[in-house]
Amino acid sequence: MKKVERINIIMRYINNRAHFTISEIMREFNISRSTAIRDIREIEALGMPLVAEVGRDGGYFVMRNSVLPVVRFTNNEVKALFIAFMATRNQQLPYLKSRQSLSEKLLGLISENQQEELFLLNQSLLFEGTNPNNPDLLDLSDLPHPMLEKLIQILLSDSYLLITIKEEKVIKSYPIYLLHLYREKSLWLIEGFDLKEEKKQIFPVDHLTSVIPYPTKKRLSKKKILEKLSKQEEVINLVFELGPKAIAQFKKYHPLKLSISYTNPYQTTAVLKTFINVNKPEELTEITNWLLFLGGDIKVREMPEEVLQGLQERLYLFCP
Repeated sequence: MKKVERINIIMRYINNRAHFTISEIMREFNISRSTAIRDIREIEALGMPLVAEVGRDGGYFVMRNSVLPVVRFTNNEVKALFIAFMATRNQQLPYLKSRQSLSEKLLGLISENQQEELFLLNQSLLFEGTNPNNPDLLDLSDLPHPMLEKLIQILLSDSYLLITIKEEKVIKSYPIYLLHLYREKSLWLIEGFDLKEEKKQIFPVDHLTSVIPYPTKKRLSKKKILEKLSKQEEVINLVFELGPKAIAQFKKYHPLKLSISYTNPYQTTAVLKTFINVNKPEELTEITNWLLFLGGDIKVREMPEEVLQGLQERLYLFCP
């Protein structure tokens, strides 16, 4: 990173914080102490009003009611923002009422030359979910499930929720501690700790009919929830590695309760850890069929004998 660019980013970094130290700057930007001190002095020389605090735990803070220069994006930053925005088409993003309004505001921040480059990019790049017959970014509409924004609004202040789910004409309520809200296979999913069953569960947001904060009196502490999750992880009995072909199959289909952890930055290798209840025949059948679906690009680290036996029996049927 060039010095001018680094100093510009550091200015934004420290202006967004009530307090910072030289050690934090060193860690965040991977620079030496002397470089960090030099950069801070240059930032002060540029007119940013920094106040130093003396003492062992001292640091700096920005004098309030001070204004930084107008934010300006580099050409590469503008392209990165616009391409990221294009890649979210038909992804049902929360809070996105109008793509056209947001796009026009983004375009209004940049020069005419930058706008021309973005128009060319928009004509050339297509992403998953794009209609090739109508790829224009500004004409697309991809509103999310109506409950998604309400869910996010509540979890910003409280992670203990009582959610109501409609499953095959049956309505059920679940008290949960929300762990993650994520999107996978074109679905928004809730990963939560079921406070009644005391186990991790995954719920599709599309099935959500109601969400309210869960009563305080009936809550488990976050510490106890994490302790219970840690103990449950200790009984994991199926562990295997996935190569690129198996990951591609995983993305096509997998049971909602399963997720993988990528083991390299290119997402070409991953590991899956889960618990299989060998006393449930339907669960054994499901996992056996699914493992065969993944194909040969997996490496088993740990597997129950019952699952291995099921695989051998299925393979024998195909290759007696």
